[in-house]
Amino acid sequence: MKYSLGPVLWYWPTEELADFYQAAAASSADIVYLGESVCSKRRATRFPQWMEFARQLAASGKQVVFSTLALVQSTSELQEIKRYVDNGDFLIEANDFGTVNMAAEQKLPFVVGHALNCYNAMTLRMLLRLGMTRWCMPVELSRDWLINIQQQCHELGIHGKFEVEVLAYGHLPLALSARCFTARSEDKPKDDCETCCIKYPQGRRVLSQEDQQVFVLNGIQTMSGYCYNLGNDLIGMHGLVDVVRLSPQDKGTLEMINRFRANEQGQAPLMVAQRNDCNGYWRKLAGMALQS
Repeated sequence: MKYSLGPVLWYWPTEELADFYQAAAASSADIVYLGESVCSKRRATRFPQWMEFARQLAASGKQVVFSTLALVQSTSELQEIKRYVDNGDFLIEANDFGTVNMAAEQKLPFVVGHALNCYNAMTLRMLLRLGMTRWCMPVELSRDWLINIQQQCHELGIHGKFEVEVLAYGHLPLALSARCFTARSEDKPKDDCETCCIKYPQGRRVLSQEDQQVFVLNGIQTMSGYCYNLGNDLIGMHGLVDVVRLSPQDKGTLEMINRFRANEQGQAPLMVAQRNDCNGYWRKLAGMALQS
């Protein structure tokens, strides 16, 4: 299996991103996703800087993919996405069907991100015809569901014609909203938010009355409170999954890639924290569940 480093979902300053991707270039990741996929107001890092990161990573032997917005709300956002689609050098990850259309019109290959609602082989066949080369499974689906989809793909004659990717580590992106939860928590209107989410490099925790961390707020994005960790489920991915994605939490995620690789055959099990980790969705359980 190959290992990918997903786009940074948090809002980090450009200098911090530069340090992170310099370290990522020396990491064991095979694929690195770049770009802003959460909120268009996060403009500290501009297109030329993302392109520079991409060239540096490509020079180190990584496959680079530009990840695009998952919630598109204006013409200006579509125009910005078009700059990435038209970059001329690197693959894109489409997280909105508008981006799929842009790529298809230009006959460009693309990755289908987990934000797109692709739950059956008929949808995958349509996307394959449009230019899909890789599909990242929606985060709430299970291994059993993936097996069923693979069987459907066999019946439709499209099995093996695209790569399958699974998000296997990190706080899960669950939902996006036109409202900004982080701005609201600081009594700021969304239109004048001052991009306050940059003060929370790992989001804002939301606790239940029982002191259970149920969610993490990341601007307009709601994420799982627990960290998804399929590091001990890799054996069950053989023959089903081509690419294992880890979502950056901090620089420690780069070392986590090595730990995942070491445990591909189940010989170096990862320690999981009962109150911090979960693997429920993959095992067809409640999302917050952790089954050893």
